[in-house]
Amino acid sequence: MQQANIPDTAECRPLSEALARIGDKWTILIAMQLETGPKRFSALQRGVEGISQRMLALTLRGLERDGLVRRTVYPTKPPSVEYALTDLGSEMVVPVRALGTWVTNNLNRIENARRAFDATAD
Repeated sequence: MQQANIPDTAECRPLSEALARIGDKWTILIAMQLETGPKRFSALQRGVEGISQRMLALTLRGLERDGLVRRTVYPTKPPSVEYALTDLGSEMVVPVRALGTWVTNNLNRIENARRAFDATAD
């Protein structure tokens, strides 16, 4: 997408909000967990190191709102809740995984650039 395709700030807001959701640290980690199949809340919390119960709930709600995750409640006692990627969420994982691969392939170059910058910034 070229900047010329977005003529004013009002049109940038929805794009910025969607990119903020997708680029969020927790979104990426949750999506990678769900890529292998549906999971219950507790399994997601165990699989995403460092996420609090509150942050997981908030992120899942945002992902559900954006159409990236589907929440299914099963009528058991107590009720069982499962989360899964929607088709849209599965499509999102493709470029996110590609970006992760690019970072992995270039991590040494990034770290070298950081060291060089830090050495001259002092």
